[in-house]
Amino acid sequence: MDKKTKECIKMLRDLVSDVQGAPFPGGDINTELYAIWYEHAQKAAVECFEFLNDNFPKEQKELTKSIDKLFEKN
Repeated sequence: MDKKTKECIKMLRDLVSDVQGAPFPGGDINTELYAIWYEHAQKAAVECFEFLNDNFPKEQKELTKSIDKLFEKN
């Protein structure tokens, strides 16, 4: 896999992660509209993660190992 593909995968995962963690809207956004958007964003995020995990399983294993290392007790 080339460097650009690896960067793309990382960027997509980071973007999806950010979308899933969207903050609650302020007073200038209609709560109902935000809820509709958030529902669609969550659906897109899940589909993207599933696609990445299905098509790039090796990277997912490496990511899981990296996350596990963060929580290891020294």
